[in-house]
Amino acid sequence: MADGSEDFPANGALVPLKSVVAASPPEITAIARMLGDEVAAARSYRAQAKAANTIRAYTSDWNQFEGWCDERGLEPLPARPEAVATWLAALALAGKADSTIGRHLAAIGWKHRQDGLVAPVQRDERMVIADTLAGIRREQRARPNARKAAISASELGAMLAAADGQGTRTIRDRAIMALGLAAALRRSELVALERRDVEMVDKGLKLTLRHSKTDQEGEGQVIAVPSGKTLRPVERLKAWLAVRGGSEGPLFYQIDPQGRLTDNPMSDRSIARLIQKYARRTGLDPEMFAGHSLRAGFLTEASRTGATIAKMQEVSRHKKIEVLLGYVRSAELFDDHAGMAFL
Repeated sequence: MADGSEDFPANGALVPLKSVVAASPPEITAIARMLGDEVAAARSYRAQAKAANTIRAYTSDWNQFEGWCDERGLEPLPARPEAVATWLAALALAGKADSTIGRHLAAIGWKHRQDGLVAPVQRDERMVIADTLAGIRREQRARPNARKAAISASELGAMLAAADGQGTRTIRDRAIMALGLAAALRRSELVALERRDVEMVDKGLKLTLRHSKTDQEGEGQVIAVPSGKTLRPVERLKAWLAVRGGSEGPLFYQIDPQGRLTDNPMSDRSIARLIQKYARRTGLDPEMFAGHSLRAGFLTEASRTGATIAKMQEVSRHKKIEVLLGYVRSAELFDDHAGMAFL
């Protein structure tokens, strides 16, 4: 990944000519040293312009595009608008959501800018990229809603029971499922958690999210997780911590095929596979569920049991109330139905 150095010329190139003429050699050296520190700071700030999670996603997306271009004999950098449009179409054929496809396009533009090049969308005089993306979005809107189902509290209870035994993997999996629903976490948030983010308190635990989809600047958000009486997320997390140990690092480690802890954090895709694994064990259709099902489950159950929008938003951290209202409407679909009195 480029470090942006092409945007910041060598120190001497930035020293004003009048300063060089008027200054003695020691002063010139001091000016260059001071400017060097400032240039280094500018590079550092530029590198931090986007959140670490975004940079990781962009890097992965770019690598996929680069590999696709290599297989087809196309030049990835600078990429022709027609090649980018075809890549977006390939992603759509692979079943990627329009939001994911949009991120891939942003990653291509990001990589071009990092390398001092003009992004393909800015060279797209015929608008083949914009038109292709608009067509993809129109087609996807016309499809039946493919949103994964929410996991209800009773369904999660069955899944927790299906994760029976005291093996390292099952103890970890129970903690992930219970905490994921209790804190309405996205799968990316689950795998980004670290041991330092958990604080046990009398009524449960406080969970610090240092970065999230709605907190790209990393201001941090604290979520309260009650101990609970049915799903018991705090108890299940404590059981995992007893196995994991108190060392710093990812809260949830990968486990190798022999059941041994590794030093590597889990991937967000592994959360989806974990959910589907236990859904299958309880007789549910695994294709109906994914990592987001835990977050959706919290919101659906909270609405069903009478929680206010404000308290739901406190946990879910939604910026747009319209998105949150979608879960409320889903949970209350049959409440006070207009046809209840005569059907």
